[in-house]
Amino acid sequence: MHRSFRKILVLLILFLSLFKAAHASDTVYAPVRVAVLVPLYLDSAFNGYEYHLSNTKIPQFFLSGLEFYNGVMMAVDTLQKRGANLDVWIYDTHKAGANMQTIMSELQPMNFSMIIASLSNSAEQKAVSDFSAKNSVPVISATFPNDAYLNYNPFFVMVNSTWKTHIDAIYNFLERNYRGKEIIYLTRRGSLEDKIMQELQGMNADRAVTFSNIVLNDEFSDNDVLSHLDSTRDNIVVCGSLNESFGKAIIKTLNANGESYSSVLIGMPTWNGMTGTSGNACNHIQIVITTPYNYLRDKTSLTYLSENYRANYYARPSDMVFKGYETMYHFTNLLLQYPQNFISRLSDNSFKVANDYNFEPVRLSKTSFVPDYVENKKIYFIRIINGDVQSVE
Repeated sequence: MHRSFRKILVLLILFLSLFKAAHASDTVYAPVRVAVLVPLYLDSAFNGYEYHLSNTKIPQFFLSGLEFYNGVMMAVDTLQKRGANLDVWIYDTHKAGANMQTIMSELQPMNFSMIIASLSNSAEQKAVSDFSAKNSVPVISATFPNDAYLNYNPFFVMVNSTWKTHIDAIYNFLERNYRGKEIIYLTRRGSLEDKIMQELQGMNADRAVTFSNIVLNDEFSDNDVLSHLDSTRDNIVVCGSLNESFGKAIIKTLNANGESYSSVLIGMPTWNGMTGTSGNACNHIQIVITTPYNYLRDKTSLTYLSENYRANYYARPSDMVFKGYETMYHFTNLLLQYPQNFISRLSDNSFKVANDYNFEPVRLSKTSFVPDYVENKKIYFIRIINGDVQSVE
């Protein structure tokens, strides 16, 4: 059977069975009811029961949600086999004619114990957070790293850390490893870039780290960067912008001149999985990237999931598969284990799949008594050396 046809067959099976509730036990006790919000775009993929996307390549906008869903359902299958008493409902957040407000209206009478969400934008986040705060329902936001519209909601749990948490981790990394050495800080003009620089300067009040700040134009030349490097030592370079095109241009310049200028380049969280951070594109420099997700494939648990995914879906699982699986498995197990104090046990690693978590309440105002949300503060550092991922710290 051709691989592309196999994928389409899997999609068709998904479409036919998607909105069934997954009952994990037939015990007399009421099951724990979990809602999963995920952008599946099913109306873009099917006309009735007729599949009408490409027969050779599934669009990325469709594939990400599908892979997250597949990971969730693999976790549900694992939980079922272990006798968990669950009732899982799947909601397509990009269904034609619906929006997050209408979905929240559907959730209102259902008495869900937890919501797992792969959100796409801040408007969706506001609707889900408002519902969560009003009904005291925990929301596990698995993928969206933004604190927009989050206010006074200790039930909103952000797994994918904000840029500020990454910048704080980067500063601590620099202070720990390069204290007393000059750090070449490359950035561009922009409001977010200004905030990133202000965050670093605020943490560096005691001048423990020496920054040489260089603001570049988007169309900078190689010499605009190389003139600040030293060919006689390792150059520690930090990219201070989340703009991927700017980051790729810095990588290209440093790598092209890597034999003359030895460089360690500390990048932004947006570089995780970005093209240009592997293989020959960076084989003459060392890159360090921050991430809250430690999905190296040599982990025993991930090897098992990868083999299972290939057997069922005829493809290599992406990080979205692992995110879906881990979010469903870890937090559902904790909810079942600690139904009365679930929020206080979020960092419990009893059901760890790949990541350690460090959830802390975040107050956006110093005078706020109630947390605005709860955020994962655990950040990993990926080292890419000679174009290959060689370690995670």
